[in-house]
Amino acid sequence: MNFYKINRKKWLLPAIAVLALAAGCTKKLDQQPGSQLSDSNFWKTTSDLAQASNYLYTFLNGLSTDDPSGFPTPQQDNYSDKTFGDRSVGFGDGSSVAPATWPEWTNYYKAIRAANNIIEKSAQVTGTPADISRYVGEARFFRAMSYFELVKRFGDVPFVNRTLTQSDELLYGNRTARQTVVDSIYADLDFAAANCPQPDGLAAAQYGRITRAAALSYKSRVALFEGTWDKFRGIANAAANLAIAKAAAYTVITEGKHSLYTAQGADSYFYEFQYDGGAAGNPIQAVVGAQKNYTYASNKENILVRLYGQNQNNNIASHSFGRTYLDQARIAPTRTMIDLYLYKDGLPMGKSDFDSTATQTSTQTELRNRDPRLQMSLYNSTMITPSIGGLIPYVPGSTYRFRKYWIVSDWTANVSFINFNILRYAEVLLNYAEASYEIDGAISDADLDLTVNALRNRATGNDVSKLPLLTNAFVTANGLDMRTELRRERSVELAFEGHAYWDLLRWKTAETVLPKAALGRKYFAAENPGGVTPNLLDGYVLLEAAGFRTFNAGRDYLWALPTRELALNPDLEQNPNW
Repeated sequence: MNFYKINRKKWLLPAIAVLALAAGCTKKLDQQPGSQLSDSNFWKTTSDLAQASNYLYTFLNGLSTDDPSGFPTPQQDNYSDKTFGDRSVGFGDGSSVAPATWPEWTNYYKAIRAANNIIEKSAQVTGTPADISRYVGEARFFRAMSYFELVKRFGDVPFVNRTLTQSDELLYGNRTARQTVVDSIYADLDFAAANCPQPDGLAAAQYGRITRAAALSYKSRVALFEGTWDKFRGIANAAANLAIAKAAAYTVITEGKHSLYTAQGADSYFYEFQYDGGAAGNPIQAVVGAQKNYTYASNKENILVRLYGQNQNNNIASHSFGRTYLDQARIAPTRTMIDLYLYKDGLPMGKSDFDSTATQTSTQTELRNRDPRLQMSLYNSTMITPSIGGLIPYVPGSTYRFRKYWIVSDWTANVSFINFNILRYAEVLLNYAEASYEIDGAISDADLDLTVNALRNRATGNDVSKLPLLTNAFVTANGLDMRTELRRERSVELAFEGHAYWDLLRWKTAETVLPKAALGRKYFAAENPGGVTPNLLDGYVLLEAAGFRTFNAGRDYLWALPTRELALNPDLEQNPNW
């Protein structure tokens, strides 16, 4: 039983205390009969710190339909060109206006305040220095995480590193320079890395808590984002941030606490997003007769997960992602995403002899002779390897359906407890590869083997006939571009996990790709179950015409600050052109 699976009233008690303190509210709280909690009788032991820290984990969002605004989630891919479906008004269609409030702004500053409160109150807690520092490290991780989510949306933001009173001058402070905030993020993550345990040092009941590896992995994400953001805008901090990204990722790699999940052989990429269970070679049993959670011992790829529980009797925050988003195609892969997948000769669409686009006669043909991750990520009515989860009824329609986190038994029950991977080792490998290339304008074959080719080998079961390894010689011989191939690998490996939109922003390519029409599958009348011909463009289902898709390069790379915040604090300035 992990740390989430305790009586929720017990861990909500200190969580409510943190909220009350953060909001400056009265300390009289409604609790179980006969119980009250105040600042003076809490904050005594490291157990109090641990329970207070549990509140911070409620800010880890994932697959629930009520939390698309949090840390990267599949729903956020709808802001990009890779999927189409539900999205906030204005993303991708140019109709955005500066809102009065942003849930993101409010929630992240709420998390920051709670983290600051834990850090400050730790000074009065009795316990071993190591235990105290560990929970301070957790708080500093979440403070760092919250500031990064603010920075990547809004740029310069007010920096608050203490709890505020109504008379505190920081309450009406100016925006702090982006790099200054980022440097504070690095400092917080370094502290967390130095004081939180390695994953193999966690008790089984603590699976899901912040570890040294999580702090370093997240640092590589932050630094890669900032390094590429700076590089493609000519900002001087690019080299330093990229070096930090490479070093953090390499430390995770060389410390060896995490590795790719390979227990299901060539099908392991598919099962990375399923429950852990069943014997290798028996994939149907692995889906239907599954345990309800991975642990570090069973899957070392997962670095930080959003936990949902095990069943209705041990329910943290179950979701119905499979039906509400996947079954209803509310996050539908676009033609752009499908076309990224290479063919079995390692060449892209337009270069490969296996490209059958011009002669395609049904949607079945486009899954053939492709990177195996395509058919492990996309639902189709005839699976090339039908044993892999091919139990959910599929009816061809106007949109593609992706398969990650789509659990057969959960689809039937319309409730799921599958965890969401917030950080996984595959991303660390990709962060290292991209940072290495962007620093030097080149990447060695040895580093490609360490990163990209490890991912390809996992996807093929070490069978290069299914997908060749990426080498410098292969790129040169086939007239490819290494940066393009590294970005392709990232988009394919991390497809439908919430990274696509943010990658477009940091690469500064959103202005080029987002104004294009959003297309779905190639249309075949015989596969149309409804009998009504959808809108088409060049034979493909038109999900959204180019006339409805705009991106203002002088405005849309940063979100608007909430107008309510500007009214409350005249010293804040709005982002350009909002």
